[in-house]
Amino acid sequence: MNFRTNIQLQKERNQIDYNSKLLLIGSCFSENINKKLNYFKFNTNSNPFGILFNPKAIETLITNAVNLKEYTEKDIFNLNERWHCFDAHSDLSNSNKNELLNSLNSEIKESNKNLKEASHIIITLGTAWVYRFIETDTIVGNCHKVPQKKFLKELLSVKKIIENLDNLIALIKSVNPKVNIIFTVSPVRHLKDGFLENSQSKAHLLTAIHQITDKKAQLYYFPSYEIMMDDLRDYRFYNSDMVHPNETAINYIWEQFKSVWMDDKTFPILKQVDTIQKGLSHKPFNPNSEQHQQFLISLQEKIHHLQKQFPYIVF
Repeated sequence: MNFRTNIQLQKERNQIDYNSKLLLIGSCFSENINKKLNYFKFNTNSNPFGILFNPKAIETLITNAVNLKEYTEKDIFNLNERWHCFDAHSDLSNSNKNELLNSLNSEIKESNKNLKEASHIIITLGTAWVYRFIETDTIVGNCHKVPQKKFLKELLSVKKIIENLDNLIALIKSVNPKVNIIFTVSPVRHLKDGFLENSQSKAHLLTAIHQITDKKAQLYYFPSYEIMMDDLRDYRFYNSDMVHPNETAINYIWEQFKSVWMDDKTFPILKQVDTIQKGLSHKPFNPNSEQHQQFLISLQEKIHHLQKQFPYIVF
């Protein structure tokens, strides 16, 4: 008997290989996939403004990147002895005002470049729940522990999410018409919003995405959410918080992603990179032994051979 329901996936067109340039934007699940891509030395960039959970925040980032917005003092604020920006995650916050502004503007320029050059952009939506800063009537990417009374909590409608996605697609395509855009919904459960509220939020995201995906227009959907909910479907695949997928789940979803999106020619290279990475992390009993020195020489030869094919790869 089969005690699992496997999702049947098919390979997509315009697949990813070691000549691809990838940009990942969105929730913390995109960070997990980016770690895998980084480990295997793909040409990838991720979340220039840190983790962003909702579609409006992602639209804002892409709008500002395409238009090369320049952040100034009016775009930041001081709280608890640190400077913050509502458009960015707290990872970018800084005790020095000028350093924060420099970081924001540097990331905007880099994002503009990455949007223009990317072959694949992966956008992961986390939640349809948003916080609107009452003072400016704008939806924020991060609240930065500003008192909750200063925000209105709202659930984005399907119509509004479609509008956000249509806008960001148009912006991306205006600077990079041939790019492949892959949408996913994060399998991370936003239970702080409530169980019912989380389900409603994910439903809005899924419905909106399926209204705008069109393979002919190079707009795709990868079912990371469904793999977690309907294939793995067990608490043993979650971390101890019962909210975030654990390493086993992330590895499984990564394998599914590879089967759909990786060109078959990349798999031998993946193995080479994995061998090198494991070699670099190896801790010898005797670093000065002749055997280990030969091992290091062999490892450097493998690195050199790979870098001749792909000069951007750095170990």
